[in-house]
Amino acid sequence: MTMRDAPFFSIVIPTYNRPAQLSACLHACARLDYPRDCFEVIVVDDGGTTALGAVVAQFHGMLTLKLLRQANAGPGAARNRGAAEARGDFVAFTDDDCSPAPEWLRALAAQFAASPECAVGGQTLNALAHNLYSTASQHLIAYLFSYYNGVPHAARFCPSNNLALPAKSFLAMGGFDTTYRWAAAEDRELCDRWLHDGHRMIYASDAVVYHAHDLTMRTFLRQHFRYGQGAFYFHKARARRGQRRVKVEPPAFYFNMFCYPLVDAKRIDSLIVILLLVVTQVANVAGVFFERTRQKLA
Repeated sequence: MTMRDAPFFSIVIPTYNRPAQLSACLHACARLDYPRDCFEVIVVDDGGTTALGAVVAQFHGMLTLKLLRQANAGPGAARNRGAAEARGDFVAFTDDDCSPAPEWLRALAAQFAASPECAVGGQTLNALAHNLYSTASQHLIAYLFSYYNGVPHAARFCPSNNLALPAKSFLAMGGFDTTYRWAAAEDRELCDRWLHDGHRMIYASDAVVYHAHDLTMRTFLRQHFRYGQGAFYFHKARARRGQRRVKVEPPAFYFNMFCYPLVDAKRIDSLIVILLLVVTQVANVAGVFFERTRQKLA
């Protein structure tokens, strides 16, 4: 791909009080194998208490970089803010605890060259193999990718830490739904609405982002509980659009999910990961019922 052929990307990174992770993410962006005049990076500080000026200043001369600040409104709102100020033909989202591989933008650009009207999601890999909680989350997302994106050019779900869309189409559809302020299900809702509006989504396994989400039991449980809360708002959003309720997946879906870690038979901790996958589903259901009850009592 020559400079003349390369589309212009705006990489949008929401961040909240994680300067070290943001710095690592920006270092990865500075190593992207892509023409420097064909992408910009927009960091959106979502009301954090840690000043980020010094972090951003490290990359002066290395990146075309803009820092925006807003009152805390959640990652969906921060992504929308960044996209609203983007100059790119395409907006590419990742998170502050992620590191795009050097070929990331080239892989996305290759897909857009053939299908410029589509959304493109890439592969997210766990960067913390020693962390069992992060490993369990990786197995879950890998299984969901295999289930929902088995036909790459008819993908159904891609997470917001590795997702690119035509900028004009993203803005025209209203961006991320900001009803629920935590990082949970807003990407699922966006993908669902994108497909509902008649667009297509592609899964590009060669567009790789490494995710370094250092989880403990407490944060692991909180994350999946919030996914359940987010799922509640996802279903409400579908109802507002007049869409049918999402069908409950068959028992085979969950059986295969819990067996998925056994594919990596050499890992002696596979049974622990399976147990943690069971825990994710219990926490998810608890989050749904908690939010449903809270709404009824409000």
